[in-house]
Amino acid sequence: MKDLQSIKKAIDSLGHAELRSYVGFILAEIKRLRDQEEPREDSIAKLLELYDGLMGLQQQRGFWDPVPTCTHVHIVIGDSFAGSMKYALKELGWADAHKVITFRENYAIGPLAGLDSPEGRAARRDWFRDHITDSFEDDMEVEEEYSELLDKLAQIPEQARIIVWASGNACEQTGMRHALHLLQSKRNTLAICDACAICEELYNRPDARLEYRHSGEIPSDKLQEALLRMDDSSARSNADLMRLVQEWQAISEQASTLRIWRDGAVLGVPAEYYDSYLLDKLDKLKPPAEDHGYIRAARVIGEAIGYCDQYVGDSYFEYRLRELIYSGILEIKGLPAAMRFYSVRRKRPTHKADS
Repeated sequence: MKDLQSIKKAIDSLGHAELRSYVGFILAEIKRLRDQEEPREDSIAKLLELYDGLMGLQQQRGFWDPVPTCTHVHIVIGDSFAGSMKYALKELGWADAHKVITFRENYAIGPLAGLDSPEGRAARRDWFRDHITDSFEDDMEVEEEYSELLDKLAQIPEQARIIVWASGNACEQTGMRHALHLLQSKRNTLAICDACAICEELYNRPDARLEYRHSGEIPSDKLQEALLRMDDSSARSNADLMRLVQEWQAISEQASTLRIWRDGAVLGVPAEYYDSYLLDKLDKLKPPAEDHGYIRAARVIGEAIGYCDQYVGDSYFEYRLRELIYSGILEIKGLPAAMRFYSVRRKRPTHKADS
């Protein structure tokens, strides 16, 4: 009972952003355990490290936030990558001097117009509420989280080198441009690194290749090698940084709510861009004989994610699956509260419908 009370106290001490970051990292490690993407001992060690850190959080709340003495600040996009980055820095013995700031948005989806204003952030949150089933934040939480992010950026000391990590996908590339937009008044040395590209160059061989779609897929031991290979060649000129800031302005002004990474650029595409792709994946799956042609939504979405060359996120595919149901192209068995609760199949003529 005493241990449970300590756990509850530790959880209650977390802000909303911190809590989601912890949950995101835990779920990513559980997925790695299930998929056996790295030795079980490594994932278990990281989860135990996370537990110890959380239970001692009251004594070390500033552990990962920028402090006046830090030499490096790593800006990462996404909770999963943030958790791996913190663990990698800890294992390298760099945690005291290297701090992490996390941009938690999925920049591949949703409107971005006016993201610097409360009205723009409210419009983005409204879109998520209307289309993404796992979106629960209210406007107060959004504002608190954004204010916390700005405070962390303002605390970066002048001597610290800033490294923005962005691999080849619309989420990280758009997030990197947003980070540069918010950092443009800083005079720090600023570098941009691609963890996926570094790891692919280090570990891929002619007979064994692995392509990462986003940085959160990289195991922490390989991420440590990427960190060891940071050098001054990744620093960007002022002209290059300003070009990227201008690209952020252009991207954020687009009306698109879906973005892809193509030929070195973030492109806005129609919301239904992946609809035919989802239908193709559905048609290729063989449903259980007893299910009358219905296939679990989670299975369809898993297939779509597995073969997609872009990083979009399962929540967007699930949103489009529901749109295909609403438009009469698919029919449903179950409740569309979450992808695990319902199955889908192609719409059949009424006279052929199963009873």
